[in-house]
Amino acid sequence: MASINTNYGALVALQSLNATTKQLQDVQNQVNTGLKVSSAKDNGAVFAIAEGQRARVSALGAVQDGIDRASSTIDTALSAGQAIGDILKQLKEQAVAAQATDLSQDQRDALQANFAALRNQIDQIANAATFNGSNLVNGTNLTGGSNAFSVLTSDISASSSSAYSTSSAAIGGGDLYSASQDLATATGLTFAGGEAVNFSITTSGVTTSYNVAVAGTDTIQDFLDAVNSGTNGQVQASYDDTTGKITYNSSAAFKATYVDSTGAGKDDTGLFDGTTGTGGTTFTTGGGGAGSNSLAISGYDFRLGQSGQALSTVTSSLDISSATGAGAASSAIDTAITALNTNLATLGAQSKALDTQKTFLGQLSDTITAGIGNLVDADMAKESAQLQALQVKQQLGAQALSIANQAPSIVLSFFK
Repeated sequence: MASINTNYGALVALQSLNATTKQLQDVQNQVNTGLKVSSAKDNGAVFAIAEGQRARVSALGAVQDGIDRASSTIDTALSAGQAIGDILKQLKEQAVAAQATDLSQDQRDALQANFAALRNQIDQIANAATFNGSNLVNGTNLTGGSNAFSVLTSDISASSSSAYSTSSAAIGGGDLYSASQDLATATGLTFAGGEAVNFSITTSGVTTSYNVAVAGTDTIQDFLDAVNSGTNGQVQASYDDTTGKITYNSSAAFKATYVDSTGAGKDDTGLFDGTTGTGGTTFTTGGGGAGSNSLAISGYDFRLGQSGQALSTVTSSLDISSATGAGAASSAIDTAITALNTNLATLGAQSKALDTQKTFLGQLSDTITAGIGNLVDADMAKESAQLQALQVKQQLGAQALSIANQAPSIVLSFFK
């Protein structure tokens, strides 16, 4: 039927042209932004996932910044420790020189004056070794103290289901031990040469093992530090002097195996596996719980004469103005040098653990970013071809509409 009121062909052509124009606008938007999902209206589910992962990438960046600050704090402490070590070597030199029997008293007094001047520089160095308000060598950040220094190493909440935690039986009988107690005297931690704890950590289906060897002369704190550094920060060990328990935390599933040097030893209190038995028993695999997403940094006190610290034997009472005093000073300085080097080694291990964690976080951030791209990035080659095709289709649609609009004019020929 020929009609001048209803042009069905034009309506169809117009609908087709409008659809093509809408498709063209969508493709142009993808070309302009480089994204196939640039807003929630493009794909609400994918947009929500991408935004959540973008937030995590930002959080990982903040964690990496925190690790950088912690690394700088440790580097500052290491520099101070090395400077103090250099002074101790000079003090050792002075003490040895003062043991000579051919020196006059004036010469001994001169050596003592130089000795005292060098010694007095140590506290100044320790107190000045501050970065961003944190000092690891002047006693303000001793591990276990109220101001203990810790570093966030993961963006995952410690209370999330991905955290794993497990605790040992209490150390000792009715008496609790301090973190400075020797392992040899702490029941359940009676380590001997060749004994260790092996940690197997499973992440994304891949299991990595770390062997943490300790000796009976180590303290409980030494053991905690060895676990933290020996697992590259993936397992954090802490000691509660109220309950006497050691707790292991990790963001990944793990288990710990007590490795006995002879196979005949006993894990007396079930410290590693919850039962008593021979060596080689394993800890119950960590279950979801109150894990930790931070690494505790061991702080020390490198100031003079601090009880229980590296330089406890280097006091103001050391006097090399006599051969006898010089001998005693030399022995005290030797003790201090050994303790200082041990502490510096722990600081170095902690710095390495932070570097490892930062490298991992960088790789994780890159992987997540690539995953976001897979979800929302447009295929520009494909969109370029689609853009040209739609432009041609739009022109054809406009031409078809023009032809359809001319159809009613045929009615005029009926009235000639």
